[in-house]
This record gives sequence, structure tokens and C-alpha cells, in this order.
Amino acid sequence: MAQKVYQDLRGFLKTLEEEGQLVHVTDEVLPEPDIGSAGRAASRLPNGPAVMFENIKGYGPGHRVVTNVHGSWANHALMMGMPKTATTKEQFFELNRRWDLFPVKPNVVAREDAPCKENSLDGDEVNLFNLLPLYRINEQDGGFFISKASIITGDPSDPGNFDKMNVGTYRIQVKGKDEVGVQALAMHDIAKQLAEAEKKNEKFPICITLGNAPLVTFMASTPIGYTQNEYEFVGALNGGVPADIVKSDLYDHLYVPAGAEVVLEGYIEPRVRTCEGPFGEFPGSYSGCRAQCQAKITHITYRTDPIFENLYLGMPWSEIDYLMALNTSVPIYKQVKADIPEVVAVNAMYTHGFTEIVSIKPRYGGQATGAAFRLLSTPHGMPYCHNVILVDDVVDPFDLNQVMWALSTRVRPDKDVKVIPNCAGMPLNPSEEVPGMTAKLIIDATTPVDPEPNHRTVELLRDPAKTQEYSKIIADLMAQNK
Repeated sequence: MAQKVYQDLRGFLKTLEEEGQLVHVTDEVLPEPDIGSAGRAASRLPNGPAVMFENIKGYGPGHRVVTNVHGSWANHALMMGMPKTATTKEQFFELNRRWDLFPVKPNVVAREDAPCKENSLDGDEVNLFNLLPLYRINEQDGGFFISKASIITGDPSDPGNFDKMNVGTYRIQVKGKDEVGVQALAMHDIAKQLAEAEKKNEKFPICITLGNAPLVTFMASTPIGYTQNEYEFVGALNGGVPADIVKSDLYDHLYVPAGAEVVLEGYIEPRVRTCEGPFGEFPGSYSGCRAQCQAKITHITYRTDPIFENLYLGMPWSEIDYLMALNTSVPIYKQVKADIPEVVAVNAMYTHGFTEIVSIKPRYGGQATGAAFRLLSTPHGMPYCHNVILVDDVVDPFDLNQVMWALSTRVRPDKDVKVIPNCAGMPLNPSEEVPGMTAKLIIDATTPVDPEPNHRTVELLRDPAKTQEYSKIIADLMAQNK
């Protein structure tokens, strides 16, 4: 059976509805705290659904908000066209398989065929407060934030290079009817591009798309190479079916998802910084305020009755943790395994890879530690990863019971625990005394390999012969009891 492919949010919502993974709230609700509360609650439920709000106090008919679209492993599996019962480990290896289909060139559609171009606003009509049912996600946020948009930018030094066009996810604070603040941290691609534009004191073209096809959102939050195009990865993860994109109305070198609900176009003002934040962030704490760049929105296109998709983020796990779990794990796995083929899997699901678990079958003593250093030198691992745990190949890094077994029975603190000071950090991590600087922790929970000292031979217990058979028998009996 062919894999289901989604070119817009609405098609995916239809599948979620059919699979019992979308609920509708039709009673009138307050924007705050109701929408944020629902996003928080839904992501805590086992296989929690997406939640659609259709009657929001203070906003007229046609204003809809959906949250928690990516907020469960069931929804994540359906996004990939897999059964909603697919395990996390199964999804990891299927994602890893499709990764190798990259690149799949996107399909550029004509403007008249792009749903995102149905309506347009210019001049005095540009007003984000009229178009979007905005709300604070957490109560101490410094304003209205757009937490699930994709931002499309180009390289000012090479604007015609499609491979250098960046599709990224960065938090956006609405500052006025046509002004937004964008957090562009130094390790992000958008910051590199903005710096080039500011050297020349030039306006930096930008497109912001809301309510995208689920794999567009997925890839926009994925750490890939600077010259790897996100749309070409979307086609790969679609099983080879190209992503539909359309040229920006204002900029010939920028392309937006053709099925997006809303497209904001404008520019970042060069060398202008204004106060942005505080904002309840993915580590589960408020980020405080920082001077960040500011964008002017001059042109908007949107679908009729657009759906405003936003996500709740806060104390893990929330929707953002599901969204950024495997799309952080797989590229880091690919990068490390290319140099160290003994690596079996990488679990970088915890707080966008602050802690990462590596399964490896070392060939020689010290190789596991070497794999940790390689991970910490990847583009994402260098700033984000603070803690690396190494386990044997027989340990499932996605099963924390097995990981805890390895930590409990394979670690000698005097030999296997290493701390490396004065390393790059991630400014949103509240444990960093100086934002952006930290120490790294490596815990080697692998079985010692020659020439490492190993004074005791240990025979691992294996499952009894009929364990798999009885797993199916017991599961069938449980299903009969429902």
C-alpha cells in the first residue's frame, strides 16, 4: 500500500480525525488560558490527540486554532504514513531509511494553483491582530508568540542558490499589527544569513508560513547541513513524493509551502534589536528577555478561513518534544555513524538533545568515548548536548529501563564518568551560569573492551525461549478483554 502523503495541514487533520486523533472544542472558550491549557493536557495523555478550537471569545467566525498536531507518538507515526501503533524505535529506523532518499526535488506549482494564495493583504490591510486569534501560551509570556511557524530565508551572498535557502523554526513574538520579533541565536542558520545582510546594512528578506504540511514543520525544526535543502528532505520523508512549493510574491529567490494556511512576507530590519521575551521555553522554564532582531510584514496571503496552528511548550513532555525528538536523533545518528560505523542508534529525544543516549558495539577500548566526542562535535550536538550516555548494542537506547540497567551495572564512577569544562552551550538551558557556555558530561556504560581493564567476566541473561510467542498470546488475550 502506498504511503499517505500530505501537502497541507488540512489533509493531515482529516487523517487524524479518521484515526480518532483529533477532537473538536465547539463551546466558546477564552483564548487564555484555555488554548494553552488544552495543549498542555493533550500532550500528557497517552497518544494524545490534536485539539481544534472553533469558537474563541473575542474573535469572529472563521477564526480557528489547532494545537498538539504533532503531540503524540500516534500522531507522529500517522504523519509518516505509518500505523498509529508504530513504536518509537520503529519510527526511528523508518525515518533513518527514508533519510537516504534525499534529495527529492520539490514540485514548483503555479501561483493560481497554490492554496496559500487564495487571499492577499497589503498596505494598511496588513494586521496580524485581525487575521490571527493570538494568545499567550504561558501566563508570564511577554506577549503573543507564534510557536510553530516556518521561516524561509536565503543566503544574501548567494541568493540564487536553492540549497542555501533555509527553512527553519524560530520563535516569533508579535510586536505590532505588522511587526514581529524573531529569535535568531548565533548557532542557527538564520543568524549566519542575517549577519551577511547586516554587513551591507541591507534589509533581509523573510517569509513566515503558518499551518504547514506536517513534514514541512518537522523538517523546519531538524538540524541538517547548511547546504541541505529542507524541502528536498520533505520529499524524501514522503517516500519520494515531491513537496509542493510556490514562489514568494515579493522575492524571486524564496519559495513557500504551497498548502500553507498563512504566509507573511517582509524583511528583517538591519542592525535593529528590540526587547523580546520572556517566553516559556522547551527546557520547561521562562527564557527571560533578550535583544533580538525585528521584522516588518508588508504582504500577507492566506487560505479562506485559515487555521492558526500553534503548539504548547513547557515542562517536558509537550508537543514540541514529540516534534523535535526523532528529527534530532536521526541526523546526529547519521553524522556519527558515518565516522564510527559501530554506532547502532542515537536517542536524542530529551529536551532537543540536551541529553543523548548512544548505543554502540565498541571494537576496541576507548572507542565509545570517542563516539561521544564525535557527537559533541556535530553542528547540533556542540551547543545543545550537555550529557552523553553510552550503552552497549544489546541495550535499546529508547527503553529507559534498559538504559538505567546499564547505568546501574556497567559504570565505574572513577573510570567511566568524564567532565569536559568550558564548552559551547545553548543559552536557553537554565543550568548554564554563563548563557552559551557549559561543561559536558560523558558516562560510558558500555562493557569494557580490550585493552580496557575488565576484571570480571559477565554472562548476560537472555529471554526464555518462548518469550516472543507468549508476548503475542498475552496481547491477544488482553485485546479480547476490551
